[in-house]
Amino acid sequence: MALTVTHFQAVERAVRTGAPHELLSTVRDALIEHFEATEVDLLVADYGSTVLQPVTALPHTAQPLAIQASPEGRAFISQEPYGKYIAEDGTVELHLPVTVRGDRIGILTVRLPEHRCTPQAVDEMTGLAELLGHEILVAERDTDLYLQARRRQRLTLAAEMQWQLLPARSCARQEYAIGGQLEPAYDIHGDNFDWATTADTLTLTVTNGMGEGIHASLLTNLAVNALRNARRAGIGIADQAALADQAIYAQYQGTQYVSTLLLFFEIATGRVQVVDAGSPQLWRQRDKIVERVVFEAQQPLGMFDETLYEAQEFQALPGDRLIFVSDGVYGATSGAGEAYEERALARAIQAVSFLPAAAVPRAVLEELRAYRDADPDDDALVVCLDWFGRSSAQSH
Repeated sequence: MALTVTHFQAVERAVRTGAPHELLSTVRDALIEHFEATEVDLLVADYGSTVLQPVTALPHTAQPLAIQASPEGRAFISQEPYGKYIAEDGTVELHLPVTVRGDRIGILTVRLPEHRCTPQAVDEMTGLAELLGHEILVAERDTDLYLQARRRQRLTLAAEMQWQLLPARSCARQEYAIGGQLEPAYDIHGDNFDWATTADTLTLTVTNGMGEGIHASLLTNLAVNALRNARRAGIGIADQAALADQAIYAQYQGTQYVSTLLLFFEIATGRVQVVDAGSPQLWRQRDKIVERVVFEAQQPLGMFDETLYEAQEFQALPGDRLIFVSDGVYGATSGAGEAYEERALARAIQAVSFLPAAAVPRAVLEELRAYRDADPDDDALVVCLDWFGRSSAQSH
């Protein structure tokens, strides 16, 4: 993207040196100075990924906007700038995705004169929106402003712990794209997901801690951090599972355990090692065929002392879509008593095949909500991984 160096460097310097809670006002001042903007607003996606919440004085003093029924939501879903001409005063309202490496944070809305809304200016402001996203992630270490703005309602303590445990809600690079969602977003207990990447590998884990409330959240926190500790020691996923198993058993003596699916991807080849230690399921869409990928089940983490785990293998091909679901999804039943995994889950995956990975989990969970006729009595987790693979040109 070709940016006006003078403008971009000036804004970047101001944003990076400004106070964490003043990022929006810093960007607003810069857009007024350099682009004659008349209004600048920041909206962030809520925890349920259903609305965009304005970042204003808190608690909430402005109405949220539905993602599925607003121009701002259109830009958020498409991840493309979207402009709307305002006939009354001859200005253009431009909605710009605030996204960091595929993690969709929200939308920056800029109103400016029509003559200033040139393709070059849109490119420059799109770059500034991306810069703002990076700075928000850094600022969240020092201010609660942006995390508070995401809330339509108060999070339970268990949900607070679970959301803080996540790496992000989505990410993307040339070889793959990932999106995940937890429900009920404001009262989640034990479901979680985690990932980490290097130049040549991707490690992905999906966890489901037993129990409810804070007990389930504490258990999952122990499991995820034990897996991270083992992963960061540079050992394979079978040994990661074994060390996490020991940590959980030492704490709970087998009375509590965590169902976990661990995957290790070789990015250059698509070869995947898997440890299936419990209930999360993997479904694959390859071409137009949707089917469950079944592995040899091993013991959940923490159920027994010093359990040994073995990694299995499968091959991911370019174009594969991998969907991971917890038992709160595949085990949900309709009014007639039919489990979601029997037929409806495959249909739901087919129905959302046109969506990008980041949007798939929310769409599947919406299908699930329509399928069952009662409030859920279990957490529901969906993670989508689109595998593009690495071309020979990328390998050199």
